[in-house]
Amino acid sequence: MTPMLGAADVTSLSRPRRVPPTWLVVALACAGQFLVVLDVSVVNVALPSMRADLGLSEQGLQWVVNAYAIAFAGFMLLGGRAGDLYGRKRMFLVGLGLFTLASLAGGLAQEGWHLLAARAAQGLGAAVLAPATLTILTAAVPEGAARARAIATWAAVGAGGGAAGGLVGGVLVDLLSWRWVLLINVPVGAVVLAASLRWLPESRAGDGRRLDLPGALLATVGLATLAYGISQTEAEGWTATATLVPLLAGVALICLFLAVEARTAAPLMPLGLLKVRAVSSANAAMFLSGSSMFCMWFFMTLYAQNVLGYSPLDAGLALVPSSLAVVLGSKLAPRFMRAIGARGVAVSGTAVAAVGFGWQSTLSVDGSYLTAIMFPGILMMFGAGLAMTPLAALAISGAAPGEAGLVSGMVNTSRTMGGSLGLAVMSTIAAARSAGSATPEALTEGYALVFRTGAGVLLGAVVLMLVWLPRRPRRISEK
Repeated sequence: MTPMLGAADVTSLSRPRRVPPTWLVVALACAGQFLVVLDVSVVNVALPSMRADLGLSEQGLQWVVNAYAIAFAGFMLLGGRAGDLYGRKRMFLVGLGLFTLASLAGGLAQEGWHLLAARAAQGLGAAVLAPATLTILTAAVPEGAARARAIATWAAVGAGGGAAGGLVGGVLVDLLSWRWVLLINVPVGAVVLAASLRWLPESRAGDGRRLDLPGALLATVGLATLAYGISQTEAEGWTATATLVPLLAGVALICLFLAVEARTAAPLMPLGLLKVRAVSSANAAMFLSGSSMFCMWFFMTLYAQNVLGYSPLDAGLALVPSSLAVVLGSKLAPRFMRAIGARGVAVSGTAVAAVGFGWQSTLSVDGSYLTAIMFPGILMMFGAGLAMTPLAALAISGAAPGEAGLVSGMVNTSRTMGGSLGLAVMSTIAAARSAGSATPEALTEGYALVFRTGAGVLLGAVVLMLVWLPRRPRRISEK
């Protein structure tokens, strides 16, 4: 994710007789990342159709998104470590294969729990696949300007995948059915899988240590339990037993995860990395930013359909300008980083996004497209695109080369974990403000409060970055 990433210290395990062209390796890595990020948001415009077809509750709709995101975040560190130890190509293929099969199962779901289980399996496949995409790319492209361009392309494709989810989902739901937002992954995944099996080179950077499976399970179950507890506040309140028990259990499991990581010989997340200022500060900023930005697509599509009366296709088309904005921001970030540094770009991008969230919070029942969706959406997503690459650059700048997959997993975990918990909190905030009413006026008040809260969180992230992010991070080897 960063032009400042150190050279990947990898050992080639199997070299094809004909070395594949670099552009093809980059294209395959980006295709895997696009699928992973696309499925975070592609289901948003399909949620009303899923609810009608499978009889999902309001809380169930939230878990269609969170089942994927929590499994994705909880197992991503494990996926990054597995790639370092057992081979990036191997884990890319395993992750993509599981993701594709789970997409098929989700598209054929007949009950709500079938869909949620398939989404969780998709998230697990994505957790194995995503870290491998970045490390495959950095191993294939020499450090310097070429790698900076490749990483910017990877970041832009990832951002574009999340942004394009609304449009892709809208087209598929309107022309076919909600099932095709998942089934479309099957032929695409099969093509990428076949090409990757033939062309991707193998590499690893590990010492044969075992994987920390207990740590991965504790992190995932703890995060899911905590998110469930937060979602319970919508119906039960903050002081009810049904809320307090999962909240306390989730916190306890996360604390147990940290205790296990401190004692195990081969931790999933070496806590020593968090002592490096660049790693800890950038991951904290990524967590805060993700908690707001992850929710943008969810609530924008709900506002467009539930309040303004857009069809799924219209809602997807409405978000096209912001989709282009996030890609543009990601592509421009490396240029701005050369001028004002990674810290300056991260702060500026987050501030721009905060302005967009503030503008979006003025939405109304009869809002016009330009001022209620397009312009604030462009600001939110352009700022998100600007901030993503420099934050990732700072997060992994202090890591040893052999930890590339692990730190890549930490970066994505922080963003996705923040997004998962943020969605649970924001959904609760919206429901509390609307007081259970489904009228356009009540829903608008709830969505507006969500965007005001998001703006406040992003301003807090700006302050954190100014105080904590280093101006010129050092590698571990320099310390």
